[in-house]
Amino acid sequence: MKYSEIKKLKQKLRNNFTPSEQTLWRYIRRRQVIGRKFLRQHAIIYDSNESEHFFFIPDFYCHEEKLAIELDGKIHEFTKAKDAKKDEILKSKGIRVLRIKNEELKNIEHVLDKIKSCFNNED
Repeated sequence: MKYSEIKKLKQKLRNNFTPSEQTLWRYIRRRQVIGRKFLRQHAIIYDSNESEHFFFIPDFYCHEEKLAIELDGKIHEFTKAKDAKKDEILKSKGIRVLRIKNEELKNIEHVLDKIKSCFNNED
């Protein structure tokens, strides 16, 4: 996909926030979690050739920690192999992936602790 197409896709995803994404975003935006900056729907390009880019767009991404957060709803019960391949590619690029089930957001403090535990240097 060309970069201009990736930008359009990112914007479409940002404009179609799921309720779970909205919930977590309320708690992690504006450096609320130990000063770490998270981005929404940030494209991570893992390979390119002359005109085509291969990429993933995690729900949230912290560049400082090289941490991608994916919120998994019911659909992910049917995409486990695809998700595992995606996680493997990101891991090969030095990016850790934290998968959080939507139901876990009912205990937001636990989710935030889970995110903090992924940080290299907790402050």
